[in-house]
Amino acid sequence: MTWKYETFGPDGQCKLFGVNIFDYDWKTTGKRVKVQDPVYHQEHTFEVWQVEINGQIHRFAAGEFSNCVWGFYLEKDR
Repeated sequence: MTWKYETFGPDGQCKLFGVNIFDYDWKTTGKRVKVQDPVYHQEHTFEVWQVEINGQIHRFAAGEFSNCVWGFYLEKDR
């Protein structure tokens, strides 16, 4: 498994899993992963989170690319 870029958006306004991910309570998994910015190819270390949406648990890596601009990554098969 590897982490692949999914989307980005401003603080409080980003769709992930078909919903505004900022409307949900993120729980840390205690893990961190290295990811690459898709535009500038800069390496970042983002925390891995999980949320419950409609009774289903979803995991994702997220962090700020720059001030108030968040990047989101999903775990994918290679």
